[in-house]
Amino acid sequence: MKSIFAPYPEYKTTHLGWLDKIPAHWELKRLKYLGEAIIGLTYSPDDVVSENEGTLVLRSSNIQNKRLSFEDNVFVAKIVPEKLKTQRGDILICARNGSRALIGKNAQIDECAEGMTFGAFMSIFRSSYNDYLSKVFNSALFEFQSGSFLTATINQLTTGNLNSFEIPLPPEDERKLIASFLEHETTKIDTLIEKQQTLIRLLKEKRQAVISHAVTKGLNPNAPMKESGVEWLGEVPEHWQVTRAKFVSKIFVPQRNKPDINDSTGTVWITMENMGQKYIYETEKFISPESAKAAGSKVLKARSVIASCVGNFGISSINKVDAIINQQLQAFQPKKIEPEYLQSIVEISKPYFQSIGTAATLIYVNQEGFENLPVLVPPQNEQEYICSFVEGKEAKFRDLVGKSIIQIALLKERRSALISAAVTGKIDVRNWKPTDNKNTEEVEVTA
Repeated sequence: MKSIFAPYPEYKTTHLGWLDKIPAHWELKRLKYLGEAIIGLTYSPDDVVSENEGTLVLRSSNIQNKRLSFEDNVFVAKIVPEKLKTQRGDILICARNGSRALIGKNAQIDECAEGMTFGAFMSIFRSSYNDYLSKVFNSALFEFQSGSFLTATINQLTTGNLNSFEIPLPPEDERKLIASFLEHETTKIDTLIEKQQTLIRLLKEKRQAVISHAVTKGLNPNAPMKESGVEWLGEVPEHWQVTRAKFVSKIFVPQRNKPDINDSTGTVWITMENMGQKYIYETEKFISPESAKAAGSKVLKARSVIASCVGNFGISSINKVDAIINQQLQAFQPKKIEPEYLQSIVEISKPYFQSIGTAATLIYVNQEGFENLPVLVPPQNEQEYICSFVEGKEAKFRDLVGKSIIQIALLKERRSALISAAVTGKIDVRNWKPTDNKNTEEVEVTA
């Protein structure tokens, strides 16, 4: 990592294989000498209540991007021991999870989360050193030690594991300076990341607007218009046909029974996980002819428009190969309309699907709902022209979004490297002075 900061003038070797040296005046300390690791509250489904009737239990889903998030909450009506009530400064850690990648993710408790509790798959580390340790816990140093305790049979961080972690510890005044330095510098990086994320959101919104205008208004701004009779489509070119999907395509509904799946041979198996890309050429799962016959599976011919019938409306793909689809999906098999044009119609039809869906645990749209989807049909040559225009615009948007995604990855890499360098003593920030945080780039959307 390139840096304007020099290394410390003097180092000493350590016994740690993953960190060979630290500044000469730093110490190595186990976490058990710096604070206390505490496992969270055990509760049963019977203890879960509505928001106003209990205490919020912080879980893995309450940690997003190294910050606290309150979009997926659980509340319990149970007496919470004082020790298990969160305190400002505590570091909340995911200690057990079905996904190994989530173990060790953490966030610091702020004033908004004081007095809550945390679940038994979580831990907190409580220490007077936490303003500094919160930086250490978000470094490669912490990730390395967390990973060293995960094996094929052990998928958790126990309090014993956490207590045994060894931390390079500067003197108090230096800890405060390093913490201030990282807070200042990572805030600048986080601001740039947020701007790139905003850019991606704006690009996706503009992409949707461009597609919607092209497939509902056409590309000739001087074309005479007429009312479509469909509120969310509005006016459409006068010479276009306004019809229903059943008159220009056949609706494909998959089998009710799930076939046996394999990893190597047969017809490709498509689920919601494969959706969201314009074309599906292949998948990682297959259905053998024997399995398809046993389950009564129907094969969907290539060049169909596959769409979700259970939530996630508007997400669609065109299969480039014959496929078998699962029950969360249905498909349009175009007869009198270009698949790419019909796909664009499906993509902008979320209001329609949401308005007719029947709610159980998820909103569901049946075959009749797919059949009655309002569809606009321009002349064939105009369909092809619009599809070509949309594809060109989509390519530009994909390129811009891809560049922003790469930029975000580089910024996150820079953030992680900066934290690791500071908390392991690779850079000396003792002479650092804060600069103006306003020196960040503005976001501009062009396509």
